Amino acid sequence: MLKHKDHFHGSDLETIEQIYHIRKEEIVSFSANVNPLGVSPMLREALASQIDAITTYPDREYTSLRKRIAAYCDTDYENVIVGNGSTELISLFIQIEHPQKALVIGPTYSEYEREIALGGGSTLYYPLREEDDFRLNVTDFLSNLNERIDLLVLCNPNNPTSSCINKKEMRQILDACKQYDIYVMVDETYVEFADNQREISAVSLSNYYNNIIILRGTSKFFAAPGLRLGYAITGNRDLIKSINTRKNPWTINSLAVVAGETMFADTAYIDATKSLISTERTRIYDLFASHPDFKVYKPHGNFMLAHILNDNLTSSELFDRAIRQKMMIRDCSTFPFLDNKFIRFCFMSKEDNDKLIRCLLG
Repeated sequence: MLKHKDHFHGSDLETIEQIYHIRKEEIVSFSANVNPLGVSPMLREALASQIDAITTYPDREYTSLRKRIAAYCDTDYENVIVGNGSTELISLFIQIEHPQKALVIGPTYSEYEREIALGGGSTLYYPLREEDDFRLNVTDFLSNLNERIDLLVLCNPNNPTSSCINKKEMRQILDACKQYDIYVMVDETYVEFADNQREISAVSLSNYYNNIIILRGTSKFFAAPGLRLGYAITGNRDLIKSINTRKNPWTINSLAVVAGETMFADTAYIDATKSLISTERTRIYDLFASHPDFKVYKPHGNFMLAHILNDNLTSSELFDRAIRQKMMIRDCSTFPFLDNKFIRFCFMSKEDNDKLIRCLLG
């Protein structure tokens, strides 16, 4: 049984290896939320055949890459900014906007609060409530907005709850934030996994609102966290100019450009990913929803949050049980508003999912 107080991120396989004496290559990470199909065959071939791209600098404006992303997202390429992962773009945005008081909808990813703190700002949390199945109560939420807040941060679909805000609700939020001069940063890292992506994504709203920036990356859906290719979409040209002025040149390397121009056009891989995740998400949700030891919440991302109802089980015990069978899940007790009765796991291949189901459900 795990006795220490470590809580592991999906990228902490080296630490797991040291503690449990299991080779990291043998661990199936249900914690990293990465596409189980891995890198697409088309991308492998493109990178291998265009290795000579590293002998030249990429286009400083990344015009071709931005046009490819714009076509993929159905937006104007002039609304697209690329960065060294979405983390760089979050950091640049925070530096430029310099929020003094940010409101974050949680429980959620901790990097937002860290970047805001580095910029000298403070963070307040608005809690998603379990009695609402971790869905945002928009009416109540809007009543909490005021002129002292200058930035709203939300992840959609949200990590770790896998709940979402639809476009109609997002419009209500943007309208209210406009009244209080609040900028809205939306992290859409997981939106491509959603069955109802068109109803969730706020990209089209960037044509009508200048107080929104949407962040995405290639780490999760395209299984390329090491590529460090992220992008942002906003209709606020002044913000784009400010980011480009502050951003270092060539933060995207030549191979990442080749990868981006390939992966966003790989419709076979995109369709296969959506089909696999949709099928497994429905199957696994139904299995857990009918089990007396768990309560689960309708997932929209490629992962699911589960509340442990069995009084004799905790999240750390289930983590320990799974890791000893070479499967890594996320103990959610370190997330704001959650405790040691919550776990999160992503959807992998059917074979791997079946192993995890047997481990957790018995």
